[in-house]
Amino acid sequence: MDIDSYARNFFAENPDIEVLEAFVIDVNGVPRGKWIPRERALDVLTKGMAIPRSVYALDVWGRDVNAAGLAEGTGDPDGICYPVWGTLSRVTWLSRPTAQVLLAMKNTDGTGFYADPRNVLAAVLERYKKLKLTPVVATELEFYLIDPVRSALDPVRPPNTRDGRWHTGQTQVLSISELQDFEAVFYGIASAARAQNVPADTTLRENGPGQYEINLNHVPDALAAADYAVLLKRIVKGVARSNDLDATFMAKPYGMQAGSGMHVHFSVLDEDGKNIYVGEDGPSERLMHSVGGLLEAMGESMAIFAPHQNSYRRLTPSEHAPTYASWGFDNRSAAVRVITAPKAATRIEHRVAGADTNPYLVIAMILSAALAGMKEKTSPGGAISGDDHAVSHEPLPTNWDYALQRFAKSSFAYAALGPQYRSLYAACKHQELSEFALRVTDVEYDAYIRTV
Repeated sequence: MDIDSYARNFFAENPDIEVLEAFVIDVNGVPRGKWIPRERALDVLTKGMAIPRSVYALDVWGRDVNAAGLAEGTGDPDGICYPVWGTLSRVTWLSRPTAQVLLAMKNTDGTGFYADPRNVLAAVLERYKKLKLTPVVATELEFYLIDPVRSALDPVRPPNTRDGRWHTGQTQVLSISELQDFEAVFYGIASAARAQNVPADTTLRENGPGQYEINLNHVPDALAAADYAVLLKRIVKGVARSNDLDATFMAKPYGMQAGSGMHVHFSVLDEDGKNIYVGEDGPSERLMHSVGGLLEAMGESMAIFAPHQNSYRRLTPSEHAPTYASWGFDNRSAAVRVITAPKAATRIEHRVAGADTNPYLVIAMILSAALAGMKEKTSPGGAISGDDHAVSHEPLPTNWDYALQRFAKSSFAYAALGPQYRSLYAACKHQELSEFALRVTDVEYDAYIRTV
C-alpha cells in the first residue's frame, strides 16, 4: 500500500480527526513541528512538509546555533520532510481529536539530509546491511513522575500518592502497590502505545521517589527501535499531563536520588537470521570483539551518552550508572553487561546513556562501536567481578566540558556520525555549555555572597 492509500484509509477510519501533529526530532531529541488542519493533512503526508533545515541544530532552549552552519548566513532555507512509515496514528491524550506523524528530511535527490539524527542512524545501518547483518535492538527508559506545581525554591518534587507525598527515604523498588497508585497513568500509557504501535512491554517501579521504567520489545530494525523510544517519551509526557502530572526524562532530577538511564539491548543477526553473538559454549568471538569496540570508543562517545550538564550528576559510583569503561557477565555495575541466558537471546546491554539522550544518536554510536570492534577484532580485556574496577579500565569523563573536547577531536565520532554531523553536534553543545558558564547558581550565592 502506498502512502496516499494508507493516509486516506487512516482518515476514513478516523473521521473525527481535526488536526495532524507533524514533527521531526532535533539534535537534543526534542520533537519540533507544526499542527496541520485535517483538510491539508493529505497534502503533507503525500507531498511532504517544508520546515527550516536549521530546526535540527537548535540548542536545548530552542535557539539557533549559528556555529552549526544551518541558520545565520545561509538564508535559513527550508527542507522537505516526509512521513516515516507506520508512525501515522492517533494522539490519545489530547482533548481535541488529533493524529500524529513522525517526519524525516530528505535532500532534493531523495537522499537523507545529513543533519537529521534519523538519517545519521540510517547511514550506520547501511554499513551493517552491506555485511548482510541486522541489529536487533530494544531500549529501556527510566523516568520520574513529578508534581506539575514548581517554583524557584521547589523546582521538583514527587506527586501525591494515596498516602500523601513520597518519603524521600523510600525506594520501594519493584513495588506493585506503587504502580497501582498511578494506575490511570500507566493504563493511559499502555493504551496510547497500542494506538501508536509502540511495542511497550514491562512497566516497573524503580529506585527513586516517583521513578518508573518502561521496557520496549526487541525489534530487528534499529531505526524503528529509536522511533519507538522517541514516541514512548512523547506518550509518557502527554499522558502524565492529561492526568495532572508531569513526567521528566532528566538524567538526575534529584541530587540524592537515583538517576534515569536509557539502557540499550542489542544482538546481531546474519543473513539466515542466526544470532551471531551465540557461541558454542557461551558468547561468540564476535560478541566479545563487539564489547571490545564498545569499550574502546566509550570515552570519545560520552558527549552523546551524557549530552547535558545535568547528565554527569547521574554518573556516580554505586548508582548502577557506570563510571568506567568496563564489562561483565550479567553485571549491572559494568558499563557493558553481557547476557547469555537464555542462550538463544544472548545479547549486549549498553548501560551508559541517560534517559535525556537522543535515541538515534545513542544507537548510532553503539552500533558503530560494535561494528568497529568486530572488524578490528578488538579484545575487551577481563570482565569485572562485582563492582571491582581494575586500573586497566578507563575512567569515563566526569564533566561535560572534557567530554565535549574528546568528542570534537574524536576520529571514531568522525567515522560514526560523519564529519558534518560531528561538527554540528559539537557546535550545539558548546553553545549550551557557554550558557551554563554564564549563569551563577543558587549554591554559589548560598556559599559565597556573604562569607567571602
